[in-house]
Amino acid sequence: MLLLNLEVGTLRAILRKNRLWASIQPEVRMLRASENVGRSISREEEAALLEACRASRSRSLYPAVLIALNTCMRYSELRLLRWSQIDLKVCTLTVGQSKTESGTGRLLPLNDRGVAILGFWASLFPLREPSHFVFPSERYGASGDGATVVYASDPTKPIGRWKEAWESAKIRACVSCRFHDLRHTGCTRMLEAGVPFSVVATIMGWSPSTTVRMSRRYGHIGQTAQRHAVNALSEAGFQSDGAQNWAQSQKPLTD
Repeated sequence: MLLLNLEVGTLRAILRKNRLWASIQPEVRMLRASENVGRSISREEEAALLEACRASRSRSLYPAVLIALNTCMRYSELRLLRWSQIDLKVCTLTVGQSKTESGTGRLLPLNDRGVAILGFWASLFPLREPSHFVFPSERYGASGDGATVVYASDPTKPIGRWKEAWESAKIRACVSCRFHDLRHTGCTRMLEAGVPFSVVATIMGWSPSTTVRMSRRYGHIGQTAQRHAVNALSEAGFQSDGAQNWAQSQKPLTD
């Protein structure tokens, strides 16, 4: 439905520019878009999924999934990532072309997990150049002893896709989710930890209009964090300001 609405929106813009939209506007109705943003996987599911990805014949699947969980990057942002966008000395990653203008070029801090896996992955490409893709196009085969052999690796081209390897890993891990749910998982965990929504929106690379929509979809998580925050204020002062003693001293009014 979302794709169809986008196509209708594009057609509408063309007709408006040529002053043809007004005559047919009453007959056009946009489809109701689904509000489902996916699901957040549990820590147990994450562990099982990462173990299955680590065992995958596609050696880039494990680092890609781990980075997705720890940066909330989109699938296409990861696939087209170049070494020039990563600075392991200052622990940052600059996103390239993104789905939105707000997402393009955003600077993401790398946590310890992100730095560790990217540092290890970089060590596998000692001749890498800044323009090379982090996840290069390559093929896999099996040696005589059953070990995976990597060949036809071309760092000047990005990997085509992780679809087959990803689907196989989910089956082995007995976890049902989309690759995009890794991004949803990271977002949910940040909000549950009490990270301000404005900071989360910047990390996610949401456009202003998307930020408004997401504030409604993730609102219940933000409210929980706010509840914890005000409860902390209460716990800090309830014993020291005499409020508890005062409350206990009050007697109900009687006729």
